[in-house]
Amino acid sequence: MTGYSSIDPKIDALVPSWLTLPDAAERLDIEVTRVRQLIKEGQLIAVRRGENRVLMVPADFIGAGKAVKGLAGTLTLLRDDGFTDEEALEWLFTADPTLPGTPAQALRENRGTEVKRRAQALAV
Repeated sequence: MTGYSSIDPKIDALVPSWLTLPDAAERLDIEVTRVRQLIKEGQLIAVRRGENRVLMVPADFIGAGKAVKGLAGTLTLLRDDGFTDEEALEWLFTADPTLPGTPAQALRENRGTEVKRRAQALAV
């Protein structure tokens, strides 16, 4: 992980909704310290938002009691391609008419194989 950077307003606007770490922990039914560990391990992305620079994760990354299937692998591929966390968020939440939708939506809809294929193709 590259650290907890403040997010660019342009990228912030792409993400439909955000969760504080305590809210993410509640949705995942785990302790906040475990959410921080998931971030440290690269399984989730957290950025600082707003005037108070509150640490938050995109709500779309949390599914039914767990991180969305395929997210961790996709984040690993993007980091291996040299993406920063902010660039990964931008890629995940930018609409792709050929997908269709955003890669984040595709992951939530269990279309992770196509998302990972596209992430791998970025390295070429």
